[in-house]
Amino acid sequence: MTWHGRISSLIIPAPNAVWTSFIDLLQNGYKGHTLWQHLWASLQRLFIAYFAAVLFAIPLGLVSGYSRRVRAIFEPVITFLRPLPPLGYYTIIILWMGTGNTSKIVLLFLGAFSPIYVSCVAGVSRVKIDYLNRARTLGANQFQVFSHVVLPASLPDIFVGLRNAMSVAYATSVAAEMVAAGSGIGWLVLDASKYLRSDVVFVGIIIMGVTGILLDTILLLLEKKVVFWEGKD
Repeated sequence: MTWHGRISSLIIPAPNAVWTSFIDLLQNGYKGHTLWQHLWASLQRLFIAYFAAVLFAIPLGLVSGYSRRVRAIFEPVITFLRPLPPLGYYTIIILWMGTGNTSKIVLLFLGAFSPIYVSCVAGVSRVKIDYLNRARTLGANQFQVFSHVVLPASLPDIFVGLRNAMSVAYATSVAAEMVAAGSGIGWLVLDASKYLRSDVVFVGIIIMGVTGILLDTILLLLEKKVVFWEGKD
């Protein structure tokens, strides 16, 4: 019992028990892997999928926002995939690719792709027509209009998409590990819950939360560095 005997430690462990469990995980690891190995396993899948989504979604989203023909080709597919919960089609991906890292990376890629794509299209669509006309009046060609007007004006929306995509991908990565994995923070939490190790579960949840905050903070700082003019008259 904990909390002055009112609540069972199986439900809410005492803070000192959570801290002791955290120190033990740092020193001894969990099920043959160190705590840092579990965390890196989760982040490695996340980073590979996320950067792949950035690499493909940003150019495609910008071009789709700039060209109605391109948007007509890809938007129906994105519109269909976007509302689907990633774990809803994870079983199909597992059937095709197995339970290894490849299936998880593909799942995270699909989860991160849509928010980035939609934000890029929205960013281009919101560029003021006056900006485009002035650039063309000054003799800018299509590429110059795109690179010097459309892209900079779309950056605030792009970063909104990047932050949303990171949140979706990270949450999906943890959930995917709970379905089929042998390492990672999500797997650690699920496995510990089977043995009623609520202290380990709380450690894993805290690590997830802190890691998510750090990732979002990094993107926010990058946004302030790149889009330094936002909010300034």
